Amino acid sequence: MVGVNADASMSADLRTEKVLIVGAGLGGLSLALALRRCGIAVDLVEIDPALHALGAGITLNGASLRAFAALGLLGEIQRLGHCHDGRETFDGKGKLLFSSRGERPLGPDIPNGGGILRPVLHRIVYDAAVAAGASIRFGMSVTALDDLGESVEVRFTDGASGRYDLVVGADGISSVVRGFIFPDAPKPIYTGQGCWRAVLSKPADMQNPRTFMGHDHKAGLNPISHDEMYLYLLQHVPDNRWMPPAEWPALLAAELAEFDGILAEIRENLGPGSRVNYRPLEKLLLDPPWHKGRVVLIGDAAHATTPHVGYGAGLAVEDAIVLAELLRAPAPLEEILTRFVQRRYERCRLVVEGSVRLGELEIERASADAHRATFNKIVAAIQQPI
Repeated sequence: MVGVNADASMSADLRTEKVLIVGAGLGGLSLALALRRCGIAVDLVEIDPALHALGAGITLNGASLRAFAALGLLGEIQRLGHCHDGRETFDGKGKLLFSSRGERPLGPDIPNGGGILRPVLHRIVYDAAVAAGASIRFGMSVTALDDLGESVEVRFTDGASGRYDLVVGADGISSVVRGFIFPDAPKPIYTGQGCWRAVLSKPADMQNPRTFMGHDHKAGLNPISHDEMYLYLLQHVPDNRWMPPAEWPALLAAELAEFDGILAEIRENLGPGSRVNYRPLEKLLLDPPWHKGRVVLIGDAAHATTPHVGYGAGLAVEDAIVLAELLRAPAPLEEILTRFVQRRYERCRLVVEGSVRLGELEIERASADAHRATFNKIVAAIQQPI
């Protein structure tokens, strides 16, 4: 992996001098940081009125942590989150099925996995991007893109306009930018599962994530700081029915009914303070190209995956790193964007399809060994350099 702490003097060789990024998620913020470190001017607009991330935990696999390390942010993640090298898997009654604590295949400084509160992680990347000189405006998006060949004329929701050498759609699975450049692109597809999450106090002796393979559900506990963890539970919801937010704690408690041990204790104590949330799981994988003219898509705007291998954020951050690296090369922009998609497509396809397959195994109530074999196959592939 190529780092992004490049000397700003390299900007003299760049053909792309000013970039607009739409979307202040982890992919957009990471790209803003990476481009600023290469000396490229960055405007970033975000439709939300303030920096916002769902207040639940996020799991980061080793490859995701490697990507954040390339941005120089791993130390803050370790300080404010929780990193680990092992994992434990139990059945629904709390019996240990297997545990792992391996060497660090990505290098001695890259943990095998980690967890952190989403708002904390977003703040880490946001602060770094601002410190690097990115201009970030909230409560704003784009209403039109006019590719003029040598630049893109952009109109914003506040009535202003501007010209950019490149526009990057990092605005998520429901991307507005994708709709502008690919109006006939496939829509996100519901996978048949929903994901419950809750933030809870962490037992003092819990150092590694714990996965619980029940008869009807897979659930888990992931540490996200020195004193907090988050609970997740994957539920088969074939009709994608509405889950009223006021009922979330009670609905989650009902789905935990099959579990004993620590999950049973958690079930009995769920309430308004548990920060419970639910979301249906969708997938999206655009066939190449992911760009048209001087507009390109990254992250969930091009390849939205499910959380089964802890890599949605990691893929978006890798997109940012690779795109920033390629934009440093003295090559035509069309060639750069084509090479970007060539570098990224197969890796993203493997993760999206593999993650969805893990969800299918859960719906099929496959064995823990089947889950483990599929999971390990994906992890082995994504440990390869980007």
